Amino acid sequence: MDTDQKLQGYQRAALLRSAHHLRPVASVGRNGLTVELREHIDRELTQHELIKIRFVNFKSETRELTEQIGSELGAQIVATVGHTAVLFRRNPDPEQQRVSVPVREA
Repeated sequence: MDTDQKLQGYQRAALLRSAHHLRPVASVGRNGLTVELREHIDRELTQHELIKIRFVNFKSETRELTEQIGSELGAQIVATVGHTAVLFRRNPDPEQQRVSVPVREA
């Protein structure tokens, strides 16, 4: 899958199933989306590709903040479920890629 390509519905569904067992790697708390938190999320995306972020505060802004994180870090939003966001960003190094994204033949 090309990194610039948008995820299709079946791919989002597969990634969401893969993320079900994951624990959130970051929490957006009272300090909001700090530089340190962005850097932490960036490292986690590079290492794991598929992550969850929990919104402890700013719950009413979950979707907006998730979109901001996605655009700033080049990640795609798989889903927002309640106050948890699931993000995916393919590792550019093929040997470091951990997550399998299904691809349908045309």
